[in-house]
Parts: sequence; structure tokens; C-alpha cells
Amino acid sequence: MKVTVKVPRLGLTVEDAMVMEWHKQVGDAVEAGEVIGVIEADKVTVELESPATGTLTEIIGQVGETYEIGAPLAVLDV
Repeated sequence: MKVTVKVPRLGLTVEDAMVMEWHKQVGDAVEAGEVIGVIEADKVTVELESPATGTLTEIIGQVGETYEIGAPLAVLDV
């Protein structure tokens, strides 16, 4: 089953976030709740956690790019 990692809601006024870095690469195993990357919105840095245990199969969000809340950033195979 595929699970999409999306830009989380970070507050009432936050509309988008920038991908700052990825801690995991395609093919890496991840645990639910494990930090897989970092995003920044309105000068707030937030750790992006895996929503499930599985394998990271695709990274959509590119470092330095900005994405709207709810946009897909990565895909896990669980």
C-alpha cells in the first residue's frame, strides 16, 4: 500500500512551506514518527515525520522549493 507524505497544516495563517532538507533517501526504511526531513514556514522550522512504517519509494518535494499545505512531498510503500 502507498502512503503519501504531505505538507502538514502548520497554523491558521500558514499557506505553504519550503523543503529544507531530507534525512532519508529513496530506498531507506522508515519508522512511523521518525523524522525524514525538515520544512520551514514563516521562519519556523518543523521536522517532517513519517506517518507510517515502510520504505521511502519517492521524493517529490525538492530542497529549496515551496509547496502549499497538503501538497505531496514523498511516497512510502507500507
